[in-house]
Amino acid sequence: MATVIIKGSSRSHGHTSLVVNYLRTKIKCDLIDLLSKKIGPFDYEFKNSNDDFLPLMEQIVDQYDTLIFITPVYWYSMSSITKTFFDRLSDCLHHRKDIGYKLKGKNLAAISVGSESGIVEGFNIPFRNSAEYLGMTYLGYLHTWKSSADQNDSVLESEVMEIIDQFTLQL
Repeated sequence: MATVIIKGSSRSHGHTSLVVNYLRTKIKCDLIDLLSKKIGPFDYEFKNSNDDFLPLMEQIVDQYDTLIFITPVYWYSMSSITKTFFDRLSDCLHHRKDIGYKLKGKNLAAISVGSESGIVEGFNIPFRNSAEYLGMTYLGYLHTWKSSADQNDSVLESEVMEIIDQFTLQL
């Protein structure tokens, strides 16, 4: 099986992409950009069951055993597009249980991208607890950053590259 990065940023070519691009030089993996998908919010009547979420989840559970979620830090939390994706996992527990069962035994890791090196306390909890609830193995969490004050907007700091290198050893 394979690894997939699931990127949840409001910009396809922003700072989060710098981290994704560097990570992809270190590990062999595919990329899913949630911004390119039409994924509506969760609702108990499954009104959004015809959007991109369920076909995407079918692809994910059939093709990948390791899921790496990468999201910018927005207001001390994951991005709304990432949160919507996580909320929709409820579809796989109620409406399409066949997909939900296939998540068991898979691996999940999380990476955040902020504008500062400081970790947001508790940022990883939704990822860790979701993995546990779904019967997945939680591989860990990494916080990265790209300072807005950095004049070179297309290069990561060497310290960030080093911690990504270390994190890939867990994957």
